[in-house]
Order: sequence, then C-alpha cells, then structure tokens
Amino acid sequence: MKIHVQGVAENQPIPERFAFGVFNAEAHMSFGPNRNPEVSWTDVPEGTQSFVILMVDPDVPSVADDVNQEGKVIPASLSRVDFFHWVLVDIPASVTVIPEGEDSDGVMPKGKPASGSRIGKRGVNNYTHFLAGNPDMAGTYTGYDGPCPPWNDELVHRYQFEVYALDVPNLGLKGEFEGQAVRKAMQGHVLDSARVTGTYTLNPVLR
Repeated sequence: MKIHVQGVAENQPIPERFAFGVFNAEAHMSFGPNRNPEVSWTDVPEGTQSFVILMVDPDVPSVADDVNQEGKVIPASLSRVDFFHWVLVDIPASVTVIPEGEDSDGVMPKGKPASGSRIGKRGVNNYTHFLAGNPDMAGTYTGYDGPCPPWNDELVHRYQFEVYALDVPNLGLKGEFEGQAVRKAMQGHVLDSARVTGTYTLNPVLR
C-alpha cells in the first residue's frame, strides 16, 4: 500500500492548519485550525474488507510534571511514550480518501461526538487524558485532534500517519475504545499497511 497525507512529506514539518496548537510568541501556544489533513491510499490488497487510520506521536514525555512550565525544559533524553491523535476504525472498503476537514475542523472544547459517519467509527484520542484536569477543556476527545507538543520540549516530535487494510469488515469495538485497543483488535487481520511521518514543534528554538 501507499499513503499520501496532504501537505505532509516524510520527516518534514506538518502545516499549522492541521495543528491543535500553533506557536504564539506571547503565550507560547494558541489554538490552531485543527483540521484533519486529506489522507488517501492506493495499492489496496485483494480481500480488503475495511481500513483503520491511526495518527501517533511516539515522542510524548513519559513524565508530564514539567510540561509547558515556565523556567523548565523537557530534555530530549527523557523516555517517551505513544500519544494517539487520531483513531478511526471500520472505514468501509469502498473509501480510499478522507477529505480535509471531514473528521475535524477546529478545536472543540470537551471533544467531538463519538458517533460514526460514512468514513468510519471514531475512537478516543489521548487528549481525553491530557486535558482531564482542565475544567474548561475536560471531556472525551474522539477522532482527529492535531499536534500540540510541549512548547518547552527539546525534542522535535514525530507524527506517524498510518493506514491499515484489514480482512474483516469491522473490529467489533464498542463504547469508548482507545488506540491500544485498536492495535490489539487488529492483530492477525492486517493485510497491509503504510505510513508517512511528519514533524512538529512549538519550541521557538527548534522552529
């Protein structure tokens, strides 16, 4: 398979219109357009019955104590964990493109509805956990919400857009399922996959 993500070349910066947070010289960060990019894929294997899309940042600090704290720096050497930005499953086999803005168009405080659509079923992304302590933003975040790495991180974050072709029409996931549950449910059902990796940072030293 081959995947194409609008405006995203391998190991090159992701355009700001696809970001949850954009650089702000005075406040470090402000909300961005948060539109999902157009994602399309080709060379689909025979027997494909559905697709899954995941967008994962593997560079999120494993310890969040110093995230976005004045006078603090998150060292590049700190161990990192996965952060799911986009979880979309049960995409029909007839769909090979997700248009720009179809799954997200702006930052929605407290999250978007988890209801399905013609392009598939939304899973829960990790902003649900990250924003849980913010009374103005806390909620269940589903589908696409774009990059917003810590502005004091010494590491430029990578964002992996992945599409999977599956041999089942759906994964049978119910309720508020997350990215790790999708990975587990896909085991033994992946016919092929493709990935492109973009980058993003809010650290003015690295921009």
